[in-house]
Amino acid sequence: MSNEYTRRGFLATATQGALLGTGALEFLSRLPAISAAEAGVDASIVRFLPEIEPLVRLLEDTPRERVIEEVGQRIKTGTTHREILAATFLAGIRNIQPRPVGFKFHAVLVVNSAHLASQNSPDADRWLPLLWAVDQFKASQARDKKEGDWTMEGVYEPSVPPADRAAEAFRKGMDAWDCSCADSAAASLARGSSSQDAFDLFCRYGARDYRDIGHKAIYVANSWRLLQTIGWQHSEPVLRSLAYALLACDGTNPADGDALADRPGRKNAERLKELRVTWNGGENRSGAAADLLAVLRSGSWDEASAKVVSLINSGCSPQPVWDAMFQCSAELLMRAPGIIALHACTTTNALHYAFRHASDDETRRFLMLQNASFLPLFREDAGISGGVEIDTFEPIVSESRGHAAVDEIFAGLNDDRLGAARRTLDFLDAGGDPKLFTDAAQRLIYMKGTDSHDYKFSSAIIEDYKSLSPAFRNRFLAASVHWLKGSGGADSPLVVRSRAAL
Repeated sequence: MSNEYTRRGFLATATQGALLGTGALEFLSRLPAISAAEAGVDASIVRFLPEIEPLVRLLEDTPRERVIEEVGQRIKTGTTHREILAATFLAGIRNIQPRPVGFKFHAVLVVNSAHLASQNSPDADRWLPLLWAVDQFKASQARDKKEGDWTMEGVYEPSVPPADRAAEAFRKGMDAWDCSCADSAAASLARGSSSQDAFDLFCRYGARDYRDIGHKAIYVANSWRLLQTIGWQHSEPVLRSLAYALLACDGTNPADGDALADRPGRKNAERLKELRVTWNGGENRSGAAADLLAVLRSGSWDEASAKVVSLINSGCSPQPVWDAMFQCSAELLMRAPGIIALHACTTTNALHYAFRHASDDETRRFLMLQNASFLPLFREDAGISGGVEIDTFEPIVSESRGHAAVDEIFAGLNDDRLGAARRTLDFLDAGGDPKLFTDAAQRLIYMKGTDSHDYKFSSAIIEDYKSLSPAFRNRFLAASVHWLKGSGGADSPLVVRSRAAL
């Protein structure tokens, strides 16, 4: 993938244990008070608002081995969760090149997932996901420096179009894969458009191609969620970073070619017009999800989106379509637990979020069809041609119930993931509280997780569980153990270091 970007003012592109209870995290309340010096800012780089710039600089300038303690000092003296969340996200925006849209850039992609994990946590656990995200930023910042020390520069003001021409200029730049045009238009969108209008534009382009195995769509969804929390006043550098990321390609202008990554978007832009006018109504038809799941298991990307059109036009509502797509992504992970199948899950989560929150009718139809087409591409990229089926695997009946059953599931997870899935299905089918399971899963991510994907995945499946029709929820949640953490693994280096330091 090319990182080429020549533009007068935007981006200086570089070369390229047993389940742990609340007591186990008590050390978080003992963060020491340590003062921190704050430095000035280079006038040539993008500047943030005065109220957040000093905290961003603290994160940028503090060595990784001391940053947790420095952030702890700020927490103890009144800095809020939202302020640290915003500073962590913006520090990544300014310091980490968003091409490719993955790898070291996961430090940016994961910030929203860490925020969701905090929201889903008991009070005693709430700071740990965000502290992990701070540490992840420092790791990626160091990697970025080794790879050329990329930094976002200020926008080239003479090229920024007026607000009434921003959307048109943005479409023009994105359609032509013109970074300069798209950058200037993105700045104008942040300054003069509503957040909803801008979101509709970005989520459409975030889903138009399959490059970077779904990270483009994930970046759009996660950054938009964070902007709803930290405030639209921080949007300009975020939208500029997004535009640059969404235009990532292999060096050849996709507008002049016919790469596989672009074919679903071009086909579905036409196919969406075939959907009935009342496409978002209809019935939650029995059997429709199974019909689509069968096509997703063995059909082509083209056949998958065509099946969606057929189901919707026959009077089916979108809910069984999404039920099938969620099941397919989880089944891929069961069959081949790995990065590609995991991204089938997190991409489906991102596109479903965009589908639910976009206001433009055509964009919503496009997102649904694109997700259907992407899943066979994930299947093919992962080399999956068969295996366990999410709708037929059998539970393992256990006499344990409640907390004891959940302990049993996670104690055996590392040695037998399918067995853990079968035990989870038994627990849920017998009326077990899914929150017992998800709370335990999330806490083990804090304690054992070492990778951004751990946070991205766990936050996604907890959200998506609630989006499925009730008949499919238990099997979906049971399948998630194929990327969750068992209780027998070692604590993450960050937890070990924090305990030692404190």
